[in-house]
Amino acid sequence: MSSSHPERGEAATAAAAETRPTAAAGAGSAPPDPDRVDPAVWRLAFTVIVGALAVVFDTTIVTVALNDLAAELGAPLSTIQWVSTGYLLAVFVTVPLAGWAQSRLGGKRLWITALGTFLLGSVLCALAWDATSLIAFRVVQGIGGGIMMPLMATLVVQAAKGRNIGKVMATVTLPTALGPVLGPVLGGVILSLADWRWIFFVNIPFCLVGAWLARRNLPDDRPAPDRPRARLDVVGLLLLSPGVAAVIYGLSRVEGSAGFVSAAVLVPLTGGLALVGGFTAWALSRAGALVDLRLFRHRPLASAASLSFLGGVTLYGAMLLLPLYWQQVRGEDALGAGLLLVPQGIGAFLARTRAGHYTDRIGPRWVACAGFALATVATVPFALAGADTDQVWLMAALLVRGIGMGAAMVPLNGAAYIGLTHQEIPDASIIARVAQQLGGSVGTAVLAVVLQCTVGDARTPDTLAGGFGDAFWWSIAFSVVAVPLCLLLPGRPEPQASARRPAR
Repeated sequence: MSSSHPERGEAATAAAAETRPTAAAGAGSAPPDPDRVDPAVWRLAFTVIVGALAVVFDTTIVTVALNDLAAELGAPLSTIQWVSTGYLLAVFVTVPLAGWAQSRLGGKRLWITALGTFLLGSVLCALAWDATSLIAFRVVQGIGGGIMMPLMATLVVQAAKGRNIGKVMATVTLPTALGPVLGPVLGGVILSLADWRWIFFVNIPFCLVGAWLARRNLPDDRPAPDRPRARLDVVGLLLLSPGVAAVIYGLSRVEGSAGFVSAAVLVPLTGGLALVGGFTAWALSRAGALVDLRLFRHRPLASAASLSFLGGVTLYGAMLLLPLYWQQVRGEDALGAGLLLVPQGIGAFLARTRAGHYTDRIGPRWVACAGFALATVATVPFALAGADTDQVWLMAALLVRGIGMGAAMVPLNGAAYIGLTHQEIPDASIIARVAQQLGGSVGTAVLAVVLQCTVGDARTPDTLAGGFGDAFWWSIAFSVVAVPLCLLLPGRPEPQASARRPAR
């Protein structure tokens, strides 16, 4: 049995060890606190967060630096856009490989390797001599970042063994919540005080400290030499990775009045969707696919992934509108717009601990419902705002919106793993990550077209405010759709629910 199904045998042994009473537990000893998270899990979470901060902040910092990079490197903005696009495509080519690579190398070695790759790419980017070299080195960064982001969640959830997922995910997803808000502020400060190369040099301390912590704190989980090696699903790789990358590229090309109907958008978008459809048919018909799509039969993961897609639309789509509103309607510069978005980051930070607590206590369903509803209501002031609306009122709305989004994303990230076995967690991490990022790309593309159509040739603050208001109503509509879908998430957890898979 153990030789033919080594992973199942290891999982059964681990489960038995978790439920077996210890000899040291005497009759008079207090029972373990079910709400207490093992300190080893917190050490592991802190370790991966330090490394992940480099990836999260780098992405948003570079976005606000594109105009400066175009001026410094003497390249048109259409070329410099590939600094972001090339990175994003590299991420999506490598994300599906995270599960297979972990099974071959072990989580610790893979994390250190991916972090080292991102560090190498950061140093090379800082030393780039022209736009072409910078784009190429950003691809190196993307290879490392594409592995790190799903692996971060996988390592922590596996260490937690299904317990207190809400609390754990509230901590481990903090960088991805704060990055889009604080990254532009950090980028604005760096560009106002130093050379553009420092937007990449700033990654070095995060990577070095993260690698040192990983060597100390991550468990050595290398596969045993006699354990059968997982085979790479080459067909799945050739379908999924370029398929998702083509979809993302097509969405990134949405601009101007042509919107989604231009050839530059339709060709990669339809081709990418065809490849993803081919992978879906391939993965559902066989075991050992690059990503196990049969996990979508598990309702908590399917509902969480769908809502993560809408969460990505809501979060990243609005993050396109909000800084542009402050800049184009209210006349702020990039740094000023970034600072005005800080209340949203503070709200997300404040909400996460309580959201994780209530996710574990009452289940993800009602926490996510409340979060999306709050974010929806708090976006309405921007849809109604004019050119002279009180900034204090809008910043208060951003604080509440941050609380709502922070409260919504924690249960979604946690629900994706409810009832899954140790071996299924890597695939779930990949599915959740791709869903959220695809949602972000769709939201950004749709709202960019809406904004272009509603603003048009408007140049006065009042007409610009009206155009932005229409675009914000679209963002609100996406959030409204998400609220009833939250009812598909799991409700109040049962005692010891993590030890078995619930009914699908």
